[in-house]
Amino acid sequence: MSQIHALAIDDNAQNLRVLSQLLAKQGVRCTEVSNPVNLEQMLPELGAVDVVFLDLEMPGLDGYTVKNMLQAEMGHVPIIAYTVHVSEMNVVRNMGFDGFLGKPLDNARFPDQLARILRGEPVWDRV
Repeated sequence: MSQIHALAIDDNAQNLRVLSQLLAKQGVRCTEVSNPVNLEQMLPELGAVDVVFLDLEMPGLDGYTVKNMLQAEMGHVPIIAYTVHVSEMNVVRNMGFDGFLGKPLDNARFPDQLARILRGEPVWDRV
């Protein structure tokens, strides 16, 4: 079985580093994207992606626009909203995201949340 590959999109370098470290602890390879404006050119080079963690508020392109672009380019890959804006949970659900994780991520809960996401189970967790 090949290694699971996650795509993490967030303009905050510290948030990307934390998420990448949590994923690495679970044996998941992570591609970090800090500027979603460059994402479209990167997609052909990424290879298969198993899950996307997507911040909602970024300069240039918001997470909703990026989600639509990813779905058009990648087909169905679970896209998880990953944001401090926990008040956006219902909007995110209505916009067709596959889950929601509030920041900051909980180190103790993340392994179970990730396993559920990868099994296709819904994860709608606030901090």
